[in-house]
Amino acid sequence: MVMDFTVSQLQRLKELGVDGCYDRFDSAEDRNTSFEEMVRQAARTHRKSLRDRCRQGQRHSVKDAEIKMVDNLVHHGFVECLTPIIIKKEGVYRMGITEEHPLWKQIFWLNANECLRPMLAPNLYCIMRYLEKQIATPIRLFEVGPCFRKESQGCMHLEEFTMINAVEIDPGCDRQERISELVRLMMEPFDVEYSLTTESSDVYGETIDVLVNGTEVASASYGPHKLDRDNGVVMPWTGVGMGLERLVQQINGESNIKRVGRSLVYLDGVRLDI
Repeated sequence: MVMDFTVSQLQRLKELGVDGCYDRFDSAEDRNTSFEEMVRQAARTHRKSLRDRCRQGQRHSVKDAEIKMVDNLVHHGFVECLTPIIIKKEGVYRMGITEEHPLWKQIFWLNANECLRPMLAPNLYCIMRYLEKQIATPIRLFEVGPCFRKESQGCMHLEEFTMINAVEIDPGCDRQERISELVRLMMEPFDVEYSLTTESSDVYGETIDVLVNGTEVASASYGPHKLDRDNGVVMPWTGVGMGLERLVQQINGESNIKRVGRSLVYLDGVRLDI
């Protein structure tokens, strides 16, 4: 009788980053012996990685990606803003997200009127509204920070994740062409190939998504947009929003995004409870 690894064995191998195709075995004894050896080898690898990181010093991959991207945006004239993580229900409504919207149930509500922001856009709209009244175009701004959603379980989703949104207000540019340029600015610091594709969106109706290894890591959109009027923005704009953990997952070749997210179990992809 040919045997595979048990469900619990597969889970343990996955936790240790031992992913892929596995041999099949003629007996439970052979299977268990192979499993124990694979776990020992993976544990040795993790311990060595932990020792090396702690001795040498190393920035977390997500923070490293953030700094590289931020430095490049600032170099090209973008100004950083820092806005509240707790937002009002009115800001959610202004994004077209009502009780009937699919995203509504994913929001972490703190009380009847406040929630943890599920995206950066509500606050960026507010900043854009002030700036376009006082500053000559082009206006370039960005924010990077945590967002929160009750995402479905899986290897591609986190309930707490890091977004970076870059927005440009420039009535004189070709906005579809500018999207490609903004994406290039954000991806420039990384040695990774990407492609653009058009997709439907629950919030924006249609977006231009950025794919790395076939996985969406960012979405772009532009205005005038139907959401602009409710948010008090009148000038044309171009924007790109990127999930940093999703990007780093692809750059590092991780099968599970939780390995690079905020965690008490993983240290930048290295399992701690080994």
